[in-house]
Order: sequence, then C-alpha cells, then structure tokens
Amino acid sequence: MLRRDKQEKKILDVDASMQGTLTFKDPVNLRINGSFEGRLDTKGSLVIGEDASILADIHGDEMIIGGKLTGNIVASGSLKILSTAHIVGDITTPSLSVDKGAVIHGKCQMLTGKGNTFNIEELARYLEVEVSNILDWAKSGKIPAFKEGDDWKFERPKIEEWIAKEKTK
Repeated sequence: MLRRDKQEKKILDVDASMQGTLTFKDPVNLRINGSFEGRLDTKGSLVIGEDASILADIHGDEMIIGGKLTGNIVASGSLKILSTAHIVGDITTPSLSVDKGAVIHGKCQMLTGKGNTFNIEELARYLEVEVSNILDWAKSGKIPAFKEGDDWKFERPKIEEWIAKEKTK
C-alpha cells in the first residue's frame, strides 16, 4: 500500500482574462499572469505576475505582487511587492516587503497582534462593513469577540471560521 506523507500541492496557474468572484476555501498556490476583474478571496499563496492586470479587492494569506493592481489588498500573512508592481489601493498586512522601484498609491496599515487579532476598525475594513455593524454583532454575540478593557477584539482564526459558517447558511 502506498502512503503519501506529504500533502499534494494544489497549483492553479492562470494566464487568461477572467471576471467575477473567485473564492478558495482550501489553500491553493494561485498564480495570475493575465487579467482579472472582480473580487478574489484566497487561502495559501497568491502570485500576481509582472504582466498581470488586476482590478479587484483581494483577501488572502501570503501574496507576491509583480503586476498592475487596482483594488484593496488584505493579506493575513505576508505581502511582498516586487519592483515591477504598480498598486492603486489600500494595503492591510502584518508583514510587508517592498522592492525598490515598486509604485504604491494608497494607504498601508500593519495589523496589530501579528495579524492574529483585529480591533473593531480593522475587522470592519476586512469584512467591508460599517463599524456600527461589527459593534452590534459583538454586543449581541453574533460574531466571536472578546473585550480587552473598553475595546472589542476579534481573533483571526475564529473570525475565519465564522465567515466560513456564514457563507454556508
């Protein structure tokens, strides 16, 4: 009987023009070399090649950006911006590396708690909802949260689990 000790890597290399919403629930190594317009939610590794043209908000784990991107980026892990990148949009990540020559038009925010904990404003941006909604959900127990002094805090793994449950409802 053959046993596989290493998990097979899921690799998707796209060199095409696409539009819509792409959501990956399982980790995947995704590389986009063509154009994409819409929304992209990834787990695992995302590489946007230097010839790529992206018009999308992107949420993911580990990212490397080398092409043109217009949209906001939320990386829960690390974000590396190559010298060939041209980004128009806001960036939120706990770990950022920018090569000399890269162009960024937008704001950059480093998450607190090494990316494992959101404050209420960070979570509102991450979920793209109003702070008042997050506050209501936290007070009513609809979303996993805890208080630290007077501030609400949200643990990333619990939020990711909550998002997955909400999407299946």
